Amino acid sequence: MKHFMVQDPFLTLDSASSETAYSDSSPVDPALPLSGLRLAVKDLFHMAGLPTSAGNPTWLATHPIPTKTASSVSALLNQGAIFSGKTITDELAYSLNGQNIHYGTPSNPVTPNRLPGGSSSGSAVAVAADLVDIGLGTDTGGSIRVPASYNGLFGLRPTHGVIPVDNMVALAPSFDTVGWLTRDLDTLAKIASVLLKSKPPKKFNNILIVKNLIDQVAHGKEINAQLQTWRDQGCLAKESSIVIDTKAWKTSETFRTLQGAEIWHEHGKWIKSLENLEGVNASAVFAPDIQSRFDWSKSISAADVATAQQQRQRFVDWLEQEIEGAVLIIPTTPGLAPLFDAAEDELAAYRNQLMDITAIAGLAGLPQLHLPVCRLDGAPCGLSLVGSKGTDMALIEFAKTLME
Repeated sequence: MKHFMVQDPFLTLDSASSETAYSDSSPVDPALPLSGLRLAVKDLFHMAGLPTSAGNPTWLATHPIPTKTASSVSALLNQGAIFSGKTITDELAYSLNGQNIHYGTPSNPVTPNRLPGGSSSGSAVAVAADLVDIGLGTDTGGSIRVPASYNGLFGLRPTHGVIPVDNMVALAPSFDTVGWLTRDLDTLAKIASVLLKSKPPKKFNNILIVKNLIDQVAHGKEINAQLQTWRDQGCLAKESSIVIDTKAWKTSETFRTLQGAEIWHEHGKWIKSLENLEGVNASAVFAPDIQSRFDWSKSISAADVATAQQQRQRFVDWLEQEIEGAVLIIPTTPGLAPLFDAAEDELAAYRNQLMDITAIAGLAGLPQLHLPVCRLDGAPCGLSLVGSKGTDMALIEFAKTLME
């Protein structure tokens, strides 16, 4: 099989109830905060009566139709959002590319020759193409932040643990979060008011520019120009700088080891069961790159995990102390979305660079908000705001001051 592109980011669900279960045509109370906003749901969230594929047809065939709905989905529907459909995801969410060899790669509506980013690819594309207003997804290693950057959207990975992850397909529980993508900041804030139980936002005492990372990325010049604009507007009055040496801290390596071990713990038993399942060609269940990651995850030893846990703790202790009361400004990605026809070794090398950056918030469980404020060669990119745990609403309020 080869990867192919599809124009429709939604999945066609093979269920008699799929057309009717969530097609209530009764008027929505206009007083509800999300009244009339169209909602796309990444196909990792269970919805009672609808199948969950998790981006893989063998998973779909070997799991029953859910009888319960994820509480995060219910919360949005109860506050007036209108369900538009479930969307394509990378297989079991174990990729940041946005490719799916079974259901197709949703076409990036902004730069069609480039990848949409994943694993919340379908939800991101649905929002970018104005098919919906809310793209609900998950973020473990960057699956909200990366497609937000590639599609020119706002995207929030909240503080780990502040939004329940019940009734959904897990990937790596100590990193999994529920996040969302929108075309504008006001809509993102409305969803935050529904899903987050945060305390009233506090103002940040300091703004920390991670200049060494900004200068390393392809759109560093564009980010620095945007920062200068904000300085001229008086938005960065309490500014200083900080160095985060991702190579010295081994952020990508540490994250990938811990994530991989958790993924094998979560899905290894099911993957091994496929070897003896009649009618299933176990070697063709996953795309080659996904399969190779599962094979590597299986090989991670307890000693590897122990070393990575110690490294994670050292990094988290240092970072939490440095950013207390402050907001970080970092690049979201190393550059533009890779081309759709990029070679596998190019994608693998880019993924490691990408996770050097995304692992900062991932390892520490911090909230990160992507702002689509840059373009390079006509393609969208941007920067991120990162705060300490529980500052999700403060990040949004600070972003509003920057985007006015």
